[in-house]
Amino acid sequence: MSYQNALELNKGPQLGSKSPRGTGSVATDEDHHPALLENQLCVGDFLKIQSAFEPSEPCQTICMSREEFMQRMTEIVGWGTKEEYGEFFDKVDVAQDGFINWDKLTSFMLLALHENDERAKATVVPQWKDLELLPTKHKDIIQKVIFLKSSSRYLTISKEGLLGIWGENLKLQETFPITSDATKLKHLWVTSMVSLENINKIAVAFTSKEICFYDLLSKGEFPCQYKLQGLKGTPICMEYWYDVLDANESILSFGDITGKVQAIVFTTALISLFERPANAHEDEEATVTINWAELLSGYHKCCYILQHNLHHGDWVRQVTYSASLDAIISSTTNNTNTVVLAWREKSKKPLKMTSFNVAEGIHAFDYHSRLNLIATAGINNKVCLWNPYVVSKPVGVLWGHSASVIAVQFFAARKQLFSFSKDKVLRLWDIQHQLPIQRIACSFSKSQDFRCLFHFDEAHGRLFISFNNQLGLLAMESEAGKRVKSHKKAVTCVLYNSVLKQVISCDEGSTVAFWMIDTGQKIKQFTGCHGNAEISTMALDANETRLLTGSTDGTIKVWDFNGYCHHTLNVGQEGAVDISQILVLKETILVTGWERAITVFRLQNFNQYFIQPEKWKGGIQHCDDILCAAFLPPQTLVTGSYDGEIILWNNNTENAHYVLHPDYQRLLKSKWDTEPQKLLSAGRSHSACPSENQATLGPCSFETNTTYNNAVVRLCILEARKNTAETGGANLVSCGGSGYVRFWDTFKKQLLAEFLAHGGVGSIIMSTDKSNQYLATGDLDGQLKIWNIEEYCLNSSKSKITQAPTLIRSFRPHEARISSLEMCKPGGRLLIISSSADCSICVTDVFGAPVWIFGQEKHWQIENSFSLPKRDTNVMKSESQEESVREIPLLSKEESCLDLPERSLLDKKNKDGSTYNVRPSEVINLGIKYKERNILKKKTHNLYKGEFIQKSSSAFRSLSIGALKELPEVTKPAFLWDPEKYFREEPKEECSQIPEPPLLSETLNAVFDEKNLFPKEILDRERRAKQLYQETSSEVKIKRNKKQL
Repeated sequence: MSYQNALELNKGPQLGSKSPRGTGSVATDEDHHPALLENQLCVGDFLKIQSAFEPSEPCQTICMSREEFMQRMTEIVGWGTKEEYGEFFDKVDVAQDGFINWDKLTSFMLLALHENDERAKATVVPQWKDLELLPTKHKDIIQKVIFLKSSSRYLTISKEGLLGIWGENLKLQETFPITSDATKLKHLWVTSMVSLENINKIAVAFTSKEICFYDLLSKGEFPCQYKLQGLKGTPICMEYWYDVLDANESILSFGDITGKVQAIVFTTALISLFERPANAHEDEEATVTINWAELLSGYHKCCYILQHNLHHGDWVRQVTYSASLDAIISSTTNNTNTVVLAWREKSKKPLKMTSFNVAEGIHAFDYHSRLNLIATAGINNKVCLWNPYVVSKPVGVLWGHSASVIAVQFFAARKQLFSFSKDKVLRLWDIQHQLPIQRIACSFSKSQDFRCLFHFDEAHGRLFISFNNQLGLLAMESEAGKRVKSHKKAVTCVLYNSVLKQVISCDEGSTVAFWMIDTGQKIKQFTGCHGNAEISTMALDANETRLLTGSTDGTIKVWDFNGYCHHTLNVGQEGAVDISQILVLKETILVTGWERAITVFRLQNFNQYFIQPEKWKGGIQHCDDILCAAFLPPQTLVTGSYDGEIILWNNNTENAHYVLHPDYQRLLKSKWDTEPQKLLSAGRSHSACPSENQATLGPCSFETNTTYNNAVVRLCILEARKNTAETGGANLVSCGGSGYVRFWDTFKKQLLAEFLAHGGVGSIIMSTDKSNQYLATGDLDGQLKIWNIEEYCLNSSKSKITQAPTLIRSFRPHEARISSLEMCKPGGRLLIISSSADCSICVTDVFGAPVWIFGQEKHWQIENSFSLPKRDTNVMKSESQEESVREIPLLSKEESCLDLPERSLLDKKNKDGSTYNVRPSEVINLGIKYKERNILKKKTHNLYKGEFIQKSSSAFRSLSIGALKELPEVTKPAFLWDPEKYFREEPKEECSQIPEPPLLSETLNAVFDEKNLFPKEILDRERRAKQLYQETSSEVKIKRNKKQL
C-alpha cells in the first residue's frame, strides 16, 4: 500500500526540507519533550522508506529484521541514528515477530496519526462570537428549536402556538399560528415539536392530549394532515428517528405527565403514516382524525405501539430512541428510575427494562453512540457519565457547576460535552480527561423565574439558548485561527468586472471591497454603504460602469466606482425586505426575494435620485416567494420560487404563459382584467392537484412525492447553446433546496434531466461560464463541485436523464456556507470565484490549481499560479475550432453593434437628452470591441475556408437557408474567344510632351500680402507687442551683465 495519501496534511513545507528537525517535522504534543523519530519523518522520507520495501517481483513481500532495518534506514533516509530507528522498529513490531514489512509500518503510522488527530481535536477550545439576541415575535416561552436539512430552515415554536420560520442566515421569514382556530389556542398550550425529516412533516404536541401532524410542503400555512387524539396523558416531550437506509422505518417516541413512555413504530412512513379513510382522496387537505385506541387495537397495519410505565407517575422530562442501542431512553426528576432504558427485542413484544438511580434526579440527558456514553444533567450540580450496560455507578463525574445543571449535549465530532446550569453558565468538557476546558457566562436577564431551552446545531456551529421568549445565539468562530479573512463579516455576494478585471465583494457589515484578479490585492473599499444593514446581493449594469447593491433595509443603491451614489431605489416601500436578486435588463431593473410579485423599476424614472417601483403588469402568478430570475433573449423572462415552480414570462408584455415544476407542467392563461387574488387562488388549487396522473395516485400521493424540497434558488440560462429551438436540448438550469440540479428545455416545456449534486446538505447554489462548458455548484458545508456540461442534454429525449454529468473536481475551499459563485476567464484561464459565510473569498481554476484567498499576505501572479493542464495538441486544436464556431453568432451580434454602442440602463442623461459614460470605461470598451472585431475577422476567415455554414439563431432563423440555384449558361463574350484580337500589343507611338503646369505664384492675380489678410488693429497690436518684448529683453540683458561685472 502507498503511504503518500495518508500524509497529505504534512505536505506543506516538508517537501525539500533537508534538516531532520526543521520545518518538515510533525508537531509534538509538548514542545519541551524530545521529538520522536516518527514525528519528524516527512513525505519524502517515507517515499524513500517505501522504495526500500518494494520487491523486484509483484508477488514478493520484503521483510526486514531489526539490525537490517537500522542499517538500511540510516543509509536510505540520510539522517537519524541507529538507536532511533531501533526504537521505531520496536514500536512497529508490536507482536515481537522480529521482522516488519511495509504493511506493518504504514498501519502503525496511520493509527498514530489518527490518535494524534483525535487528541488534538479534543483539546481544541472553540472560539465564539458575541452573544446575539435574535429578534423574535414570540410572546410566550419558546418550546423547541429544530433545523430542517431539506430546506435549510430553522423552526421555532412557542407556548402560545406561534410558529416561526427562519432562513439559513437566521433572518425571520414568516410567523403564523400553528392552527387557524384562534379561540382554541387560548385554552391550550404547545408542549413540544419534532421534525419528520424523511416525509417533510412536523409533529406538534398540545395540552389537549393531542399530537398533530403538519405538512411542510403545502402552499401557504402548513395544513394539519393527521390529528392523533385520545391520549391518556398530556405529552410534554417528543423525539423522532428514521432509518437513513430505509426511510420507511421510523419511530416517534413521546412521554407524558403520567409517567408513560410510548412509541409509534411506522413501517411504511414514505407511503402513509396511518390508514386513511376510503373517501380521503376527495379532499386532500381535510384532517384525518386518528384515535389512540385504534392504534392500540392494531387497526392501523402500517404502524404499531411500544410503551411502558416504569416512571410510576413522574413527569417524563425527555425521551429519545437510540438506533445503536435499539432502546428508548427516558428520564424524570425523581431519584428512583431516573433514567430508564427500554430495550426493543424483535422476537418479543414486551420491552426489556433497565434503569439508573441518580440522587435528586436529573433535568436532561444526551447519548453519544460512538463513545457509548450517557451524560446526565443533575439537579445536584453534577454532570455524570454512564455506560448504558453498567447501572450501578457512573463511569465519570464532572464537577464545576455551582447551580443545578439543566441541559447537556455532546459535541460529537470533538468528543466534548456542553453543559448549561441554572445560573446561566455554559461549560465545555473534555470527555477523555474529564476536565473543563471552557466557561462562558451568558448575559441574559436576571429574572430567576425562567424556562430555558438549549440546542446545539453542530453542523453549522450554532448554539441556541432561549430564556422564556428570548432566543440567544452563540456562533462558533472558524476553527482555523490562521485562516485568512477577506472581510471582517460574512461575505454575501461576489461579482467579476470584466472591463476593469476586478472582483467586487460585499458583506453583512455593509462593506463593498474591490480586488485585483491578477494579484489578489485589495484596491479600495466602501464602508457603511447602507448604514449598518446587511448587503444581501449586488449586480452590474450592461456597461459594467455602475454597481447596484441591495440591502435588508429595503433599498437598492446605484454607485459609480468612485463611491458616489447616483440613485436610491425604494424597494421595500420604507420597510425591511430580504432582496435575493437584482436583474438588470435593457429597459428595466427587476428585484425579487421577499414576495410573490416582481418589483420593477423602469428606465424613464431614472432622472431623479429617489426612485419608486412600478406595478408589474403580469400581476401575481407565483404561489410562494420569488427567489431568483433569469433572462433568455430575446424576450423570455424566467422566475423561480420557493415552492419549486418556474414561470416563463414575456418580458415585453409582462404576461406569464407557462409553469414548469419537477412534478408537473401547465399552461397559464392570464388575462389583463384578471385580479391577482384570482390568479393566486387558481395557482394554488392547481398545484394542490397538479395533473390527472398524480391525482390517480390516491391519498398517499402527498407523502410519496415529497421526499425532498424543490425550492428554486438559482437559475442559469445556457446562452451559448444557440440551436436549442431547432435541435432541442436544455437551455435552462435550476438548483435549490434539495441539492438537485435540473436541466430544462423552455421551448418544449420539458424537464430533460435532474441529478443529485450535493446530498444531505440542503440548499445549493451554482454558476456557469459564458461558453456553458462547466457548471460549478456549492453547498452549505463549503463544498464546491465542478461539472462538465458541454455535451450534457444537447438533445431532447422522451425519458428524463438521472445520470450526472462528468464530475471534474470536488473540494472544500470554505469552512461554512458558500454564499456566491462567479466564473470568469481573464487571460484565457477559466477561474472560479467563491464567497462564503466564513468571511473569505477564494479563487481557483477548473483543473486543480491551488486555492488562493483574497486578502492573504502573499499576492499571486495569475499567469504563474493558474496554468492549463497538459493535453493532446490535436484535441486542443479541435476544441479551439469548435469553440470558434460556437462563438461566431454571439460575436456577430457584437460586430453589428460596434458602430452603435449599447446604451446602459444607468447612464445619466444630459440636458439635451444625450448620454455619457465614465470616460476610462469608454476607452476600455472601445479597445475590447476593436480586439473582438479583429478576432471575428480571423475566425470568419477560418470558417469560410473550412466551408462550414451554421444556421443563425437570430430572428431570421425561420427563413429557409439552402444551396443557391444553378444559373443558366451564358454565352462567352468575344474577347474570350479571340483574346489576341483585343489584347495584342500595338506599336508604340511618339507621345506629345505634356506641358508642365505653371508655378502657383504665377497664377495668382496679386501677390500675397499679410496686411490685406488681417485687420489693421490686429497687426498694430502685434507690432507693439514685439517692440515691448524687445525692449524688456534688452533691459534684462543689461542688468544681467552688470551683475556679472
